[in-house]
Amino acid sequence: MGVVVISGGTNGMGRALALGRAERGDRVLVLGRSRERGEALAEGSIAFLRVDLSSVAETRQVIEHILGEYEAVDALALFANAVAPRRIVTAEGLERTFALYYLSRYLLSFGLRPALDRATAPVIVNVAGVGVTKGTVHWADPHLASGYSAIAAQLQAGRANDLLGVGFAQRSGSTARYVLYHPGFTKSGDRGPLPPVVRGLLAVAAAVAARPVADAVAPIHQFLDTPPAAPVTAVDREKLLPPTFPTLDPRDAERLMDLTEKLLAELGGGR
Repeated sequence: MGVVVISGGTNGMGRALALGRAERGDRVLVLGRSRERGEALAEGSIAFLRVDLSSVAETRQVIEHILGEYEAVDALALFANAVAPRRIVTAEGLERTFALYYLSRYLLSFGLRPALDRATAPVIVNVAGVGVTKGTVHWADPHLASGYSAIAAQLQAGRANDLLGVGFAQRSGSTARYVLYHPGFTKSGDRGPLPPVVRGLLAVAAAVAARPVADAVAPIHQFLDTPPAAPVTAVDREKLLPPTFPTLDPRDAERLMDLTEKLLAELGGGR
């Protein structure tokens, strides 16, 4: 039995993983914004903490809570994301997609390191879009003050998460293995914020081509049960990507870690 922390675990793949790990005997802590969904899920060995992960301050508070509550964390699974058709700036001055989809994962990965390193075989699984080469980190404008689109924001955060895996291995000194996993198009996620026409098109596409949630989650159980030997592993659906894959460039990872540390320092409190 281990402790598994899941961000964005109140619906879709995150919820399926939470239920699956509880069935396997793990203690599961789900982090999410929806109190209604979280409390409906919390039962038996599944606990829920309400948090807005687009808030750096709230994410830091949750990290401190976890470190105080759990001696060791065996696995961290990162799912939290939401598509924003229009640019949203958080109270802290951050573009919301960048804050939720990338910064929260950075903070949880580095922040929970002490608890992860007390586990026997710790692993972090970052569920994003590794294997996709479209999109880039907008180094001079990570908050997309100019040229915002939902697609640009999603692709930027996806590429940032690719580099986070590499950067964590380079900088953290942690024993935790980092897995970047792209499940492909899956019947998962909250499409509520999207325009009705887009929601309808995605529903039709999902009915025809989307992967069932159980199939998409199955490899994650394998990563948790038997963490890979390499410090960083990147898997695009069933395909293992080489360390030389373009979006995993170590120099870009160093650059992103520097940029992230600078952005967080400007907010105060470091990591």
